[in-house]
Amino acid sequence: MARTWPVVFGVALGVSLLLPPAPAAAHNSLTGSDPRDGARLAEAPARIELRFLAKADPSTTKITVTGPDNVAALGGAPTFSGSRVSVPFKPGRAGLYIVGYRVASSDGHPVSGEVRFTLTTGTPAEPPTAQASALPSPSVAGPSSAGAPSTGAGPSSATPAPAGTGTPEAAVPAAEESDDAAGRGWLWALGGVLLLAALAAGLLLRRRSARR
Repeated sequence: MARTWPVVFGVALGVSLLLPPAPAAAHNSLTGSDPRDGARLAEAPARIELRFLAKADPSTTKITVTGPDNVAALGGAPTFSGSRVSVPFKPGRAGLYIVGYRVASSDGHPVSGEVRFTLTTGTPAEPPTAQASALPSPSVAGPSSAGAPSTGAGPSSATPAPAGTGTPEAAVPAAEESDDAAGRGWLWALGGVLLLAALAAGLLLRRRSARR
């Protein structure tokens, strides 16, 4: 047993590092949404739903919805149901809508990201206001005559046609999620070094015992 314990210890350490972390210790992350990220919708949804890996805390969860021209499109306060968060949607013009979220993990680290979708129909943009300038009609001075006075036709003002709605963005960038937690790559490297050292020590002990 004294000769083989380094090998057993190294194997156990390597296996423990290779196993995935337990869900309770993992960072919270987005698992799905409705509408999905990158969707193109002809009809606006009544609500937007975000689904997370762990339960979302109402006191630390923040949801924002913005539309074209950075106009807010959040229709009310979010509602929570376990790991699901839904918010009322207030659509505006056709174009790209961005749903931003920020949730806390079980270890306290915040996780933030975005879900983007395109609304192909919406409220048309208001046409520009046309202000026609009225010019006074020129007066003709002269002696009075028995005939009817001559009148001049004033310049007419043209009203511009309403501007149409712009074409919505075709390219929808993928969702971006950032995690503030540090990487665990150094743990993998340390586990590999310890495993190799334990195996080498075990082989060395076996050779020494064979020589005796």
